[in-house]
Amino acid sequence: MPCGGIGAACLPPQDAAPVRLTQPSQEIPIAEQQVLFWDEATRRDRFSHMEDYFAGLEVSPAPQPHRFLPGDGLPREVSDAIAAYMRESGAVGIMVVKDNNVRYASRSDDFDRQTRWTSFSVAKSFTSTLLGAAIADGAIDSLDDPVTKYVPALAGSVYDPVTVRQVATMTSGVKWNENYTDPDSDVARMLATPPRPGEDQSVTYMRTLEREAPPGSKFVYKTGETNLLGIIVENATGRKLADYAYDKIAAPAGFADPMFWMVDLSGRNIGGCCLSLTLEDYARFGQFALEGGEGVVPDGWFAEAGAASVKLDGDRFGYGYQWWTYEGRSFGAQGIFGQSVTIVPEADLVVAIVGNWPTATSGDLARKRSELVARIAASVIDE
Repeated sequence: MPCGGIGAACLPPQDAAPVRLTQPSQEIPIAEQQVLFWDEATRRDRFSHMEDYFAGLEVSPAPQPHRFLPGDGLPREVSDAIAAYMRESGAVGIMVVKDNNVRYASRSDDFDRQTRWTSFSVAKSFTSTLLGAAIADGAIDSLDDPVTKYVPALAGSVYDPVTVRQVATMTSGVKWNENYTDPDSDVARMLATPPRPGEDQSVTYMRTLEREAPPGSKFVYKTGETNLLGIIVENATGRKLADYAYDKIAAPAGFADPMFWMVDLSGRNIGGCCLSLTLEDYARFGQFALEGGEGVVPDGWFAEAGAASVKLDGDRFGYGYQWWTYEGRSFGAQGIFGQSVTIVPEADLVVAIVGNWPTATSGDLARKRSELVARIAASVIDE
C-alpha cells in the first residue's frame, strides 16, 4: 500500500470494531499531498473520497440511526437564495433542519446521500465535543489543568504555563502562522514534518514554537493546538479519537453512515482536521449539539463551548471551545473551502453546508453564508 505525506502513515492492522484502519488505495506524489494547494478541479474530485488518498480510521454508523422527519419547504425566495449561494460558492450540498424536520436539502448531481465530504476544521468542534466527554467521564479533571499534565512531552517548551482551556480557546500566546496560501506557514509545514522517534507528530512540531504573548492574553487561530487538544483527549482516555467518537458522537447522534477520520504520521487522528461524513451526518452532529448531548458531555456543555470566550470584531462574533460564535446564541463549526455546521438555538435550527470555495478562505463568501443562515432563521423563527 502507498504511504507517506499528510495522514498517510502505514500502520499495523486494527481489528477492533466498530473502528477499523483504512489505507490509501491510490498513490499520489509527495508534492501533490499538500491539500491546501490542490487546484479547484482536483479538490472537487478528491474532497469526496479522501480515504482513497490518506490513511485513517473508519467509524461504523450507529446501530440506530437518528431519523429526521420530512418537513414543509422554505419560502420560495429563501430557497432561491440558497440555490444562488450554492452556484456562487461551489457548495455541493446544503441541508436545513428545523425542529428535527428537513426543510431543505439540495446536492450537486454527483453528490448523493452516501457520498462523504471532507470537513477540514469542522473537525475541531468534534474534538471539542470529545473534550467535553472526557471531562464528563472524569478522564480530564479540569479545563484549568496544565497541558503538560496530559502531554508530558511538551514539558520544557512554550506550553509549560499553558492550560487546557487556553488551548481550547486558542489563547495560549504561542506564535503561529495559519496562512493557507503560504507553503512556509506553520499550518502547511506541521504535518509535513516527520515526528521524532516515539513522539507524536504534532508534538514534534509544536515543541519548536515560540511565545509572542502571555498565556490567556491573545487569540490566534491555530490548527496545531486543536491537534494538541486531540492528543490531550487521547492520552487522558487511552483511546483513539475515532474510537472515542463512536461512543460519544456517532452512536448517540445516530450517524447513518461510516465516518472517516485521517491519521497523521504517528498514527494519531488529526484533531484539528480531516474527518469525512455525509451531509446528513453533518446535520445530525449539529442536531446533537443543538439538543445538548445529554449523557455524553457535562450539562450545559454546548452552551458554554458555544459561547464567546474570545470576542472578535466588536462582539459581532467570537470563539468558544473550538466553536465559532455569532450574534445571539448561535454558534457553529467552520472549515476552509466552505464547510460549516451552524446551530441557531432560538430557531431550533441546524444548517449544514459542504462545498468547494474557489479559495480556502473568502471574506465575501463567509459574509454571504452568514447572511443566508440569518435569512433562513428569520423565515422559520416565528412559525
